[in-house]
Order: sequence, then structure tokens, then C-alpha cells
Amino acid sequence: MTKPRLTYDQHNQLGGCLAAIRRELLTLEVQLANAYPKVGPEAVPARRMAQDCELLGEALGSLEDRLYDEHPRQGLFLKSPRLVEQP
Repeated sequence: MTKPRLTYDQHNQLGGCLAAIRRELLTLEVQLANAYPKVGPEAVPARRMAQDCELLGEALGSLEDRLYDEHPRQGLFLKSPRLVEQP
């Protein structure tokens, strides 16, 4: 038995939420990076947030791949938050 896949609308909603979280995380990471040294133990929170931001970007890319695989005709018209946002 296979699991039900996301609908086109669910893909868009989930992708939009993940992109918003990534933008917020990036904003917070920049704030930390500007407030603390770039090396040493004080730099760890900003570095970890940067890593998390990268992982969220990878998750968005994978989700976008699934969208095109599962909804090829509709996926052509998606305005991906990932493509619109500038890191």
C-alpha cells in the first residue's frame, strides 16, 4: 500500500511555509553573525543556523522535484518561493 501523495495545493502551501521559515532563519542568522565573532564558541549559533538554512533549502529543492514528478502539468506554472527568494 502506498502513502497518499500531496496535492498540488498542499505542495504549494508546504513549500511556501518552508520558504518563509528559511527566510526568517536567514534573517536571524545574519543578525547573530553581525552581533558576535565569526570564530570561536560565540559563533556556533550563527553557524548552526546557516547550516539549518542550507538544509531547508535542500528540502525545498526535493519538494519541488516531487511536485514536478507528481504534478508535471501543474508544476510548470508554479511560482516557486525558492526561485523567487534571494538569500
